[in-house]
Amino acid sequence: MLKDKKIILGITGSISAYKSAEILSLIKKKGADVSVVMTESATRFIQPLTFATLSERPVMKDMFPEENTPDVRHISLAKWADLILIAPATANIIGKIAHGIADDLLTSIVIASRAKIMIAPAMNKNMISNQMYLENCKKLKSIGFDFIESEYGILACGDTGMGRLANTNTIISRLSNFFNENDDFKNKTILITASCTREPIDKVRFISNYSTGKMGFALAKNAEERGARVILISGPNQLPPVKVEKIINVETAEEMKKEVFNYLPQADIVISAAAIADFRPKKFVYGKIKKDNLKKMQIEMEKTTDILAEVGKNKREKILIGFAAESDKLVENATEKLKNKNLDLIVANDILNAETGFASDMNSAKIINKDGVIKEIPVMYKSEMAKYVLDEILKILYKGIDKSDKRTK
Repeated sequence: MLKDKKIILGITGSISAYKSAEILSLIKKKGADVSVVMTESATRFIQPLTFATLSERPVMKDMFPEENTPDVRHISLAKWADLILIAPATANIIGKIAHGIADDLLTSIVIASRAKIMIAPAMNKNMISNQMYLENCKKLKSIGFDFIESEYGILACGDTGMGRLANTNTIISRLSNFFNENDDFKNKTILITASCTREPIDKVRFISNYSTGKMGFALAKNAEERGARVILISGPNQLPPVKVEKIINVETAEEMKKEVFNYLPQADIVISAAAIADFRPKKFVYGKIKKDNLKKMQIEMEKTTDILAEVGKNKREKILIGFAAESDKLVENATEKLKNKNLDLIVANDILNAETGFASDMNSAKIINKDGVIKEIPVMYKSEMAKYVLDEILKILYKGIDKSDKRTK
């Protein structure tokens, strides 16, 4: 699955940089086209000539090469790559990337690239357990970076513990798995709703909820990476935009309904991850309600359209996935919603779980299908959970056929 793939191998200043030569050799043997980018520190551990010979390309390390070139090096490389692998990755490079620092060629490529980025850390056991380092990793994972975690063993300094660069075969396997997944949803259109809606009381105030859109955006990003044409309809959010076919921004449940049914005919799969308001004020005040003469205020509410239920009535051959945020009877309430709204799958979240929640980067869930089969998903980053949800959708799409088996047919 690596044949003809364009991969940047980033090498940083770690004693395990010598292992990068074996990684490069194996990637090349599998047919990939590899460009090596080294940091200045990496060249102190191993000579660039080794990688130039193995990759059959010049090794790049300078932002401003001496030779005259018509292109901007970090931009052209960022556009060229299908995937960027940094192996080994030091605490320094991870910290710089996490804070948006682009002071050399490798970090500039990372900042400029929209390709998948995989990081394989290698460092001393005390560094890898340092809270500052862990916070940097958490930040990068939350926005979609993949980590090929280090292993336990004897370290270069003589200590024994976590910090060894992952096994070469593990790294190659992770690369292959990414490209294996990359066409899972090819030629499929996925409509995803995300975030909250806002139902106005007057021109100043509104009723809403705590949903930030993080789960919906993670689903959109992962689906796009796996070959889908993604239409993302989102309520208000403060998230970085994701690179998908189309993003439609809405405010109210009524606007959400309009756009969902506008794009529904194009969709093969619908994922309703938005927390859409169930009620709205019956009357809207054009202006601002003054509090001066009010001791209390009553707002008469009316129901909004149950968009998911309406889609369920008209879904035909479409696959329909819903989310259930519950405070009690999680499985029972989610299962009832699945049946009543004609869903194929429901993702049930416990809103009282202290580790997860609307604004958190973390999530946990029980995924329930129409047959009542429950898959327990432990606490993990929402970017990682998106992969689990899409894998379950894949089983429905190909009627239980294993996705690796599906590719051979």
